[in-house]
Amino acid sequence: MASIYDPRYADLRRRLRAARLRAGLTQVEAASRLGKNQQYINRCEAGDRRVDFLEILDFAVLYECPLESFIPSSPSDSIELK
Repeated sequence: MASIYDPRYADLRRRLRAARLRAGLTQVEAASRLGKNQQYINRCEAGDRRVDFLEILDFAVLYECPLESFIPSSPSDSIELK
């Protein structure tokens, strides 16, 4: 299942939000720094918008965290692949 409803995608959304909060940014501040509006961040975190790899790279730079922080560290941290 390759959709925003996949449990693995829900995990990514939680990681995006946690990284933003660790960076001490509001949705408005994060969006402004990315040249987007607040709704963009909200939709990414809520799962209303699918985030592609290049956007994940942008988030990693913005939140000053390693790209790996958006990826489960082991298969047990995420649902098993089908």
